[in-house]
Amino acid sequence: MCTEKAEECVEETFQTSACFFLLGRAMTFFSDERPYLEVEERMENESTVSSPTVLPETTASPTMLPTAQMPFGAFLQDGGVLFVVYSHSATGMRVLLYDHIDARDPSRVISMNPKHDRFGDVWSVFVPHLKAGQLYHFQADGPFDPHRGHRFDGKARLIDPWSHALAGDYQTGSDKIVRPPRSVVIDETFDWQGDRRLGRPMSETIIYEMHVRGFTQHRSSGVEHPGTYLGVIEKIPYLQSLGVTAVELLPVHEFPILGTDGRKLSRSNYWGYDPMAYFSPHRGYACSPEPGAQVREFKEMVRALHAAGIEVILDVVFNHTCEGNEHGPTISFKGLENRAYYILTDDRQGYKNYSGCGNTFNSNHPVVRELILHCLRHWVLNYHIDGFRFDLASILCRGRHGEMLPHPPIVERISEDPVLADTKLIAEAWDAAGAFQVGSFPGARWSEWNGRYRDDLRRYWRGDPHLVGACATRLTGSSDLYQHSGRHPYHSVNFITSHDGFTLNDLVSYNQKHNDANGEGNRDGDNNNNSFNFGVEGPTKNRGINKLRTRQLKNMLSSLLLSMGVPMLVAGDELQRTQRGNNNAYCQDNAISWFNWRYVRKHPGLVRFVRNLIRFRRQQPSIRLSRFLTGHPQADGEWADVSWYSPNGNPMHWEGSDSSLICVRPGLIDQRHGTRDLDLLLVLHPGSHQRHFQIPQFALGRRWYLFVDTAAESPEDIYPDLDGPELPLDGRLVLPQRCLRCYISRQESTKKKV
Repeated sequence: MCTEKAEECVEETFQTSACFFLLGRAMTFFSDERPYLEVEERMENESTVSSPTVLPETTASPTMLPTAQMPFGAFLQDGGVLFVVYSHSATGMRVLLYDHIDARDPSRVISMNPKHDRFGDVWSVFVPHLKAGQLYHFQADGPFDPHRGHRFDGKARLIDPWSHALAGDYQTGSDKIVRPPRSVVIDETFDWQGDRRLGRPMSETIIYEMHVRGFTQHRSSGVEHPGTYLGVIEKIPYLQSLGVTAVELLPVHEFPILGTDGRKLSRSNYWGYDPMAYFSPHRGYACSPEPGAQVREFKEMVRALHAAGIEVILDVVFNHTCEGNEHGPTISFKGLENRAYYILTDDRQGYKNYSGCGNTFNSNHPVVRELILHCLRHWVLNYHIDGFRFDLASILCRGRHGEMLPHPPIVERISEDPVLADTKLIAEAWDAAGAFQVGSFPGARWSEWNGRYRDDLRRYWRGDPHLVGACATRLTGSSDLYQHSGRHPYHSVNFITSHDGFTLNDLVSYNQKHNDANGEGNRDGDNNNNSFNFGVEGPTKNRGINKLRTRQLKNMLSSLLLSMGVPMLVAGDELQRTQRGNNNAYCQDNAISWFNWRYVRKHPGLVRFVRNLIRFRRQQPSIRLSRFLTGHPQADGEWADVSWYSPNGNPMHWEGSDSSLICVRPGLIDQRHGTRDLDLLLVLHPGSHQRHFQIPQFALGRRWYLFVDTAAESPEDIYPDLDGPELPLDGRLVLPQRCLRCYISRQESTKKKV
């Protein structure tokens, strides 16, 4: 039996456990440096087993890299499993153990004794003889009192919020008890074969946003394991050939596959923005049906991507959960501590809905902050993840009542966390309730999805007036958004399209969204797409229209990949993937969303175009510059680091209505080695008619060679060997409608400066 003094020490240890992480076998407490005490197990009876005081250890991986230790969850220990769960208001807690994945009811129920198994708000119990692969739920007693924010249900089967994997799916029966997927006890040991996170600088990153299932599910993929983590491995050679440096995966944490009644959802949860278990890789993307197999297969995918030089960024959704509003199911957080995990309405009976999905995760509650931090550490240390994109990240800036905070604790904690110090942090800096923080998201480390870049470049190339200044600013890193706060061009993640909205092909093929297949009467999805169909809605056999559409695709792709900042492509935009005008394909787990590999052969010219643009970007340091341009020379006798001109060759007058422009950017000088990269001359013409251009006289003192001409047919649209036709000596050009040209020069100027 435990002594009274030992129990007091154990209580202190568990109360501080939410504030520590374990690196290898070294236990570090942020708030208490005293060592934990070892106390022998106490068994009350056959169905009630108490907690030992030995805190769980994690065996280091074969590479001896740091491993993550959690304060809550299910921990493998010598001789059994330790279960630890948080609840402030529960009056009783049980662990339900299942013998197999299809079991409707537990084979064993372990009741926790509030007197001996509760330490503050931490409930824990050690169950001997259990092993990895054990299936379990929690079950909590407590008040069902919505007026006070409580939604306990003593019959509810609850997913462990800290589950490292789930197995099975929803089950129900005549008793109307919802049986969600079971949590799985996981052994995180894995042979990483020396793998480490790649640590590529953000300024050198080229992001490829993709869906794990959609990337290889189409039968044209030809892979052995379609729609899975292993299927992604089979397509790594394509990613390498394209030249992207990072994949940004749509949510891979667990989300519902079926409805709570165990039946197929009326609308598939294809995208996965409906989190069920933040620490668990999605089981639907695994090949093996074995419980926990998704953990191993996900790690195999990351290891293979890293071996190919490709980083892995996860899209994480800490803004809501799949439990929905007050009418939604109680399957996890609601049944453990509803008032802590969610932002409630003022009367506490409902949920504030800043996410647009029924509830809002209470990310700045201390307990929820710890969950988020430990979750991120878990993915970094146990899965070697290189970075995170935070969905609706402005919700992280909301306080416990929904108010916007100038210095949100969770954002500061993530920014300053030592484990996350070299991970990439990308904010979708808005939410569904009107917050918009592009250019002002708190925290100097955070990059942002630059929604202003998307909108300005779409409108510029559509031919909207008075956007030439905005276009110039976006091409050079959006200094208007990021310079004032001391940030850099690489804090701007530039994109024309994302998963959310039209594909690039549809952006030039549809004026209106066509979301009828979603079953919501075409009411869902954004109505403001800044798109243009060139005269026909959708596919057409008109060669002239198709030629213009392809040209427009290349205009936007060239702008994106020649801009300062971090470019993000959506999988398939390089080969004209279409969603048939659907700009909200969240529920389309079918050919509407899947990557059609036949398009690689159907549109080889565009794939070649993008591949060579990416290659050029990776070889050209001045495009990846980490500082903003000044409009002044880099050194005496040099040209200004950027200069802008109107089509007549005179300095640009920004207040005018002319949208066409010329940009001259000299190469970056390496003072140490006495070298410089290529000089760039960009000519942009978004107008709907042919246009004459005169290159500025000062630039004619050197020889310029065509690199990109978006109006030309492949292969004359891009010259990967930088051996294109020479610019006429008089500097006179005629560009057809909607065209971009890029010239390059290696020579030193014969004239001093502008």
